[in-house]
Amino acid sequence: MLKVLVVEDEELIRKGIVLAVDWAALDCVVVGEASNGEEALDAVERLSPSLIITDLKMPRMDGIEMLRRLREAGNPVYVIILTAYDSFTYAQSALRLGAVDFLLKPFHDGELEAAVQRIAERGRVRTKPGDFAEISSKNRYVTGAVDYINANYGDPELGVSAVARSVDISEGHLSHLFKKETGYTLTGYITACRMHMAMHLLRDRRCRVSEAAERVGYRDIAYFSSTFKKFTGSSPSEFQNS
Repeated sequence: MLKVLVVEDEELIRKGIVLAVDWAALDCVVVGEASNGEEALDAVERLSPSLIITDLKMPRMDGIEMLRRLREAGNPVYVIILTAYDSFTYAQSALRLGAVDFLLKPFHDGELEAAVQRIAERGRVRTKPGDFAEISSKNRYVTGAVDYINANYGDPELGVSAVARSVDISEGHLSHLFKKETGYTLTGYITACRMHMAMHLLRDRRCRVSEAAERVGYRDIAYFSSTFKKFTGSSPSEFQNS
């Protein structure tokens, strides 16, 4: 059973999450609430949640700083981020700190439940292709490459050479290390990162396919659509409408 902590400064939204979701049906229990990052850190110490659902922009301490402190302390708690549509770039910082999912406000009926179910499934099975947030390595070149890719996947010019330059080693050496440490080729990881983010974007029907393609670094929508279908089994429009 997942123990859930809800962190949101707007009380109506926070109470709505706590009271409107059938947590028992998800094999979850809400163990606490907090209205900012400082309160959340105290609650984590007392309650040891396994899942935090948190807003990003909050008074006193925002969600990014809260998550940064949790990771510095070695806390591996799952985190779902809630963010406004116009704060997508800000949310990328949370993903680099190990958030496993995010929802765009206002999220639709069933979206939060689906995100929680995905996390529960992650706890039961090994990492699947595309779950790039699970990648970890003690090799500084590999971690540097992962950080660079996660920060720059929206750049159409991102490729193996750019990543290798960012960590100051040769393309061949980095490609060998990356494959050995993660099981991914560099190109495969870049694609997985982009497709994972595109899936997040397309879950919100306000996002057009062309906009999702551009945000994840594709100038050619047809090529984006073809890559997306190979990765997910559905075209972007089919995925969005499902």
